[in-house]
Amino acid sequence: MKKLFSLMAIIGIILASNCSRIPENNDPVIGIWTNTEVSTSQSAKSTIKKEWIFNDAYLGRFHTYNNNRIEVLTDFSWKKEDEMYIISYPGLENKTNDMVIMKESEGAMLLQDTGGHTLAIRE
Repeated sequence: MKKLFSLMAIIGIILASNCSRIPENNDPVIGIWTNTEVSTSQSAKSTIKKEWIFNDAYLGRFHTYNNNRIEVLTDFSWKKEDEMYIISYPGLENKTNDMVIMKESEGAMLLQDTGGHTLAIRE
């Protein structure tokens, strides 16, 4: 009887664990977003590229390149509240959360901050 009860318990656990599924996240923000700034001085030209890679687990990776050399590499988390995306950078103490809205402009998808400035463009 104990063996039968144990077998039934194991079968119940297996069935219960196979039935739970993670809901699919197909939010339009998922993907790669970039912002490139080029500055020119008398002595040199500097290119700073920021890159956000959003994934479907509400996490992502943030990079900052200075002339193709990585200066910042950290993970971030994101969430969506109404139409606002809130991006948190727990690995960077001096970087505040970004609060952005997705907009379409001239055929390109943009992430704009609350002041209307472009944070990034979808690649």
